[in-house]
Amino acid sequence: MTVPTTPVPAGTRTVTTTVNGVTHSADTEPRALLSDFLRHDLGLTGTHVGCEQGVCGACTVLVDDVPVRSCLLLAVQADGRRIETVEGLAQDGELSGFQRAMRDEHGLQCGFCTPGILMSVTAAERDGLTAEQTATEVLGGHVCRCTGYQGIRAAIERHWQEAGR
Repeated sequence: MTVPTTPVPAGTRTVTTTVNGVTHSADTEPRALLSDFLRHDLGLTGTHVGCEQGVCGACTVLVDDVPVRSCLLLAVQADGRRIETVEGLAQDGELSGFQRAMRDEHGLQCGFCTPGILMSVTAAERDGLTAEQTATEVLGGHVCRCTGYQGIRAAIERHWQEAGR
């Protein structure tokens, strides 16, 4: 007995990922970027696309706990993988510790670069980097045109102190 299936439209691929703990499947073009897949196919618009060259860091998400530039990864390369986006940082309506520190230290202005910074700093914290390493190495991979980084650096220091690191 053959089970009828819905045909995949010609020229597309089905991509199944677990994003922020929820499994999603969507048909997408093989050339679609992960950033576009997240934003357009899954409706997760927190991931921002700035330079589209992997330089600015605004599109950073975590793929299997590793920070990646989603504008440089094809959606089909994320098939079967676990992705975390900025939408997954707050739990039960409560901001994460670093999100609170960013708010309290005025670490954002326009907010465009903020999701990518939040994801990279989250990975750095999980990896055990110090506040100084995070403020230099991690922020060195992000472009913020508004803040001058002072508030972001203060937020990193504050969060690491509050976390007892």
